[in-house]
Amino acid sequence: MRTRCLAALAALCAVAAVPGTAVADGAQGLPEYRTAEGAEAVEGTASSANAESIEPGIYTDSIGRGETRYYSVTLDATSTAFVSAVAVPKPGTRVDDYSDSLDVVLEDNDGNECGSGDVSFTGNGMAYPLGNHATRRIGADDLQCQRGGPYFLKVERGGKATSDPGRWPIEIRYMSEPGLKGGASAGREPGSWSTATPAPLTGTAAGKEARGGTGFNDARSVAEGIWKDRIRPGETRFFRVPVDWGQRLNLSAELPNAAGGQQGVSAPFITEALGLTVYNPARGLVDDDNFAAYQGKQTAATLFTAPVEYGNRFRTETGVPPMCVAGWYYLAVSLHPKTEAFFPKGADLTLRVDVRGEPKAAPRYRGDAVKAGFGVSDEDREMAEQGQTAAESERSDSRQLVAVAGFGAGTVLLLGLGAWTLAARRRAAGAAAGAPDRVPSAVDTAGAQQPHVPHQSHPHHQPQAHPQHSASPRPQQPGGPGQQPGPYPPEAPQQPGSPPYGPSQGW
Repeated sequence: MRTRCLAALAALCAVAAVPGTAVADGAQGLPEYRTAEGAEAVEGTASSANAESIEPGIYTDSIGRGETRYYSVTLDATSTAFVSAVAVPKPGTRVDDYSDSLDVVLEDNDGNECGSGDVSFTGNGMAYPLGNHATRRIGADDLQCQRGGPYFLKVERGGKATSDPGRWPIEIRYMSEPGLKGGASAGREPGSWSTATPAPLTGTAAGKEARGGTGFNDARSVAEGIWKDRIRPGETRFFRVPVDWGQRLNLSAELPNAAGGQQGVSAPFITEALGLTVYNPARGLVDDDNFAAYQGKQTAATLFTAPVEYGNRFRTETGVPPMCVAGWYYLAVSLHPKTEAFFPKGADLTLRVDVRGEPKAAPRYRGDAVKAGFGVSDEDREMAEQGQTAAESERSDSRQLVAVAGFGAGTVLLLGLGAWTLAARRRAAGAAAGAPDRVPSAVDTAGAQQPHVPHQSHPHHQPQAHPQHSASPRPQQPGGPGQQPGPYPPEAPQQPGSPPYGPSQGW
């Protein structure tokens, strides 16, 4: 059984628990973003002077239009820090492209910017989860950010006066990547690769079913292959793919032609109808400018990433620095609300996932990078092949543990029942044949005649039959096949009304 079962053992009594905040219906009845189970509420401040401290983990807060929130982070001098923020306006919220934005910045206590990531809406007014990360990279040229000590995460939401004035929930995640043996320079080897986009993955037209999640925490795991889902106008679906060192993604999200022949110049033209956004394991934005237009004919939003290499974090090409760690890569597919003119009841979504390249050896980390979230395990690959979410995989492990425990308990009960039944039958047979209460000893079988002395039991020490510890089968009369002579204590008769084994255990 997979090692993850050990962690599930502690939660057997909560096998059916659903993680995270319950999904609510937003505008148009669409599900909202599901926050992480166990996420800690934190309140950012307008001043760094009294910023609340955060450690590796997931936190929730909210942010208003034009507001800046500070959080305190303590970093060491050997680990790379990835700190992300995801803003999640409700589906149907009014947003303005490029002006409604989120900026994530890591600064030291002297005001030096150590890393930043900004992101804005580009979906022609469609609201969807918006996120990016800031990184304090060990081995970077900014020497002032290499020392250990106090740092600050700054999250700022931009927006015009005409955009949504309400507060948006934000989810913050802090991940710490172990340092490398030999220093960060050990991972600076330059890499080269082809930038020509290959053809999409081909295969069976049926594909596998995979219902996408609402965000990072309930994203559906998928492996290489063709996957099918349903998506409604205004909705964003999340998937995740394990990508190892040296591998890259060739992706295609596809919308079919509209039914009823509504296509061509007479049909509505939607400039940003289908969007495909990719994030790295630390929720860093790889690429978000992949919206495909639609006018009734089938269309596709595509993306071909760089290979995963440690040294990519030191490069400057667009879309390359985030491809610097192995692990779960997240795919967000968005369908514009205006596509309701073509798909009033939702549309079929085809997701082609092509994981290219053979896995390479991981960098020589000083600690467990996979445990920290930067790597791919056999369990991750199995989860992706089965198309499970993380919560489904944990519940599956718990059910396996319950089944194994139930099987073991049931086996013990059945063995006890069988032994009790056999002993009872032999006692009945011995009584019918007038069998003595004492089996002759080895001396008896040698010819010495011993007087028969009935066994006397002390009134305070009556032998008891136990359902879990059945006695060895009572031997037959001397001379029978397989007879092993010797003393044999008699069993106490079963008390009237007493069951042969304990009450059944439910599971």
